[in-house]
Amino acid sequence: MSEKESFLVFSGTKTRYLAEKICQSLGCPLGNSVVTRFSDGEFAVSYEESIRGRDVFLVQSTFPNSDNLMELLLMIDAAKRASARNIIAVIPYFGWARQDRKDKPRVSIGAKLVADLLSAAGINRVITMDLHADQIQGFFNVPVDHLYASGVIMPYLQSLQLDDLCIASPDVGGSKRANTYAKYLGCPLVLCNKTRARANVIESMQIIGDVKGKNVVIVDDMVDTAGTITKAADIMKAAGAKSVRACASHCVMSGPASDRVQESALEEIVFTNSIPYTDRCDKVKQLSVADLFAETIRRVVKNESISSQYLI
Repeated sequence: MSEKESFLVFSGTKTRYLAEKICQSLGCPLGNSVVTRFSDGEFAVSYEESIRGRDVFLVQSTFPNSDNLMELLLMIDAAKRASARNIIAVIPYFGWARQDRKDKPRVSIGAKLVADLLSAAGINRVITMDLHADQIQGFFNVPVDHLYASGVIMPYLQSLQLDDLCIASPDVGGSKRANTYAKYLGCPLVLCNKTRARANVIESMQIIGDVKGKNVVIVDDMVDTAGTITKAADIMKAAGAKSVRACASHCVMSGPASDRVQESALEEIVFTNSIPYTDRCDKVKQLSVADLFAETIRRVVKNESISSQYLI
């Protein structure tokens, strides 16, 4: 069996756009699978070609709604029952990752539950990118290849050739990520300290550091309703920033996010294409991570190290 015949790549319904680009980069066809949907909303997954003895890579982000996660679980179960040699879940965006701990009494830890569901379904490995919390890797008892979007975002930032560059974190929790960017680019770091009234609602925000005359780039792992990042941009612009941009790995962009970004002081906001974005917003730019995942898949198949994939 040749190298190309030893593995197959399949896609879930909502991540097909990315899986096709991954296969194009790998120089292999996308595997043939069918999702049959019933009138009550239930659905079933089947593979239309033999996968016996193959390494099967299943590409599916688990963004809302929960059908995407359920579809991935059914794909894993079907692959296990079809005698696949290894089942690798390729999850560019790992949903429920914000539920990584008990931050108040009597709450679920959704990230651990999803990890348990994937493991129970039968995965042998996970390839994912920019988890909301790094410790989620420890929720799995199988190998986790945790990639970083900095591999595509950093070259883009460098291509802008911005003078007086300053990296900012929209909250204290993201300071480690922002500090890594600032060290690599050799520029100062600014933090935003925020307090929340409740989920997705900010009560107050203050800037820690000087942004006057700086071209500021706010770094985050995801943007959901865009309340935090747009408020931070507006405050920084009011504090004398020359320009404010933002970059984040995952384009969740739910509810009023697109309108908020369009009306904010942000010049642009850069995401990867780990999640499809269909709303029209002139300020949103998406960079492809297909080559990043394709190269990781290639190295997993060849049993090669993936550490050189990490830019920072």
